Amino acid sequence: MGDGLDIQGHSVLTTAQMYRVDQAAEQCGIPSLSLMEAAGFQVDRAIRQRWPRCRTVVLCGPGNNGGDGFVIARLLRKAGWPVRLGLLGDASTLLGDAAVNAERWQAIGGKIEGLTEDLSDWGRLVVDALFGAGLSRPLDGAAATVIKALRQSQTPCIAVDIPSGVSGDTGAVVGGIEAAALSCALTVTFFRPKPGHIMLPGRDLCGELVVADIGIPGHVLGDLKPDIVVNGPGPWRLPEPLGSEDHKYKRGLALVYGSVKMSGAASLASASARRVGAGLVKVCAPKEARPLYLEEAPGLMFEAITDSRFLADQRASSVLIGPGFGVGEGTMASVVGLLSGGRSIVLDADALTSFSEEAETLFSSIKSSGQDVVLTPHEGEFARLFGKNEEVDKLTRARTAAKKSGAVVVFKGSDTVIAAPDDRAAMSVNAPPWLATAGSGDVLAGLICGLLAQGLTAWEAGCAGVWLHGEAAQQLGPGLIAEDLVDAIPEVLENAW
Repeated sequence: MGDGLDIQGHSVLTTAQMYRVDQAAEQCGIPSLSLMEAAGFQVDRAIRQRWPRCRTVVLCGPGNNGGDGFVIARLLRKAGWPVRLGLLGDASTLLGDAAVNAERWQAIGGKIEGLTEDLSDWGRLVVDALFGAGLSRPLDGAAATVIKALRQSQTPCIAVDIPSGVSGDTGAVVGGIEAAALSCALTVTFFRPKPGHIMLPGRDLCGELVVADIGIPGHVLGDLKPDIVVNGPGPWRLPEPLGSEDHKYKRGLALVYGSVKMSGAASLASASARRVGAGLVKVCAPKEARPLYLEEAPGLMFEAITDSRFLADQRASSVLIGPGFGVGEGTMASVVGLLSGGRSIVLDADALTSFSEEAETLFSSIKSSGQDVVLTPHEGEFARLFGKNEEVDKLTRARTAAKKSGAVVVFKGSDTVIAAPDDRAAMSVNAPPWLATAGSGDVLAGLICGLLAQGLTAWEAGCAGVWLHGEAAQQLGPGLIAEDLVDAIPEVLENAW
C-alpha cells in the first residue's frame, strides 16, 4: 500500500465521515488552509520520491481537491519542476482555501490555463486534482474528454484523494463502467482510507495507495465510531499461543462433514482446521469413506455417520458442512439439524447452494439457533441466496445479507468483505489473484472452523481466517495450489503472534 499509514486493521471512513473529521479538526484549532497545505506537501513528497524531475501537468477542479492541486503545482515549481496547470472552470469563481492557493500559485508566476487535451499531451506526468471522493455524478464535458484521453495514453497519473470518476464510498465508476474514470499509478489520500480505495474496481484504478498524515489528531475519530475496518490484526486477535500446561482439548474439537465422492474438499478443510490450531479435528462421513480421509492424515479423527443431520460428537465446539458434501434436500436437512445442535457452524459451498430456493428457511434456522454462524459465499452462491443486484456495491450487499441472514457473511473475492449482523464490516486487501485455484475456498472454510473451535466469535474467526488465507498466499506467490496454503499456515501464525 505504499508509505504512510499501514492501513491493515485501521478504520475506513465514508466521504461523509471524512467531512466530519475535517470539521472536527478545525474545531480543534487546525485551520483548513493548513490541512490543504499539508495535503499538497504530502502529494509533492510522494511524487518526488518516485519520479525524476519532468514536465508535469496539474489538473485542478473547482473545489478543495483543486485547491490541493494548486499547492502541489506551487511546490513542484519551487523545486525546479516544469509545471503547467489546467483548471476546470473559471478562476474567478473559486472560493475559500482553493481561491487562496490559486493566488499563491499566480504569485510565483504560475499561469492558470483551461482544461484541454493539449495539456496532457505536453506532460510526462499528470496530477489529477479534479474531483475528490465525494463525486456523485458521471464526469462530462472537458473533464470527461481529458480523462478519456489520458486513459488512452501511457502517461503516469497521480490522484489526489481518489482517481476522478471513482466513488469514494463504493469504488465503482460513477455512472457505470462505460463512464469516464482515471487509472492511476499512485493515489495519495489523507488520514484514513475510504471504501473506494479498497473495493474493486477502485482499488485497481488507484494503483499504489499512500494514506498520508496531514496533522489530523486520531482522537477526532472518537465521536464517529467507525464500523468499517481494513481487515487485519487489531480489531480482532488470534487465539493465544498455548501455555506449558495447556492441552489439546483446550484448543477445541472441530467437526468437518464430508462425502465419498468429493473427499478432497473436506480433506483440505480438515487439514487447514488442524494447522490453524484446533486441538482435534474429526471428519464425519459415510463409513466407506474412512480410508479416503485417513490414509494420508493419520492425525485426523473419523466418525462414520448414517444421518448427518445430527451432531456426531457432543464434545464438538465447531462444525463445518458444505465442501464436497453434495447439493440437495439431504444437505438442507443436515444443515437445519446441525443448526439446532448448539455449536458454532460454518456453512460453505454445497450447504449454501442447497438453499437456493429456500433461503428464508436457512435464515430463520440461523436466527432461531442463537449460535455463531458464518456463511462463506462466492459471487455465484451469494446471488443464489440473496439475489443479484449489480447496481448495489459489494460492501452494502454484504452488510445487508448479514442483517437478513443473522450470520456473519464472508463475501469472497479479490476484495472479500466480512460483514456482521450488527453492521460491522471488514474489507480485505491482502488476497492476491493466485488464490483463484481449486480448493482454496475449502482451505478458508477450514481455517474459520478451526478458529471457531478455539473460542473465537464468528466475526473474529471470519476476519482472522480471511486474513491468514491471504497472508499465506502472499508468502507463497504465484503457482500455489490449495495444499500449499495449508502448509504455509504455521509460519504465518508464528509471524502474526
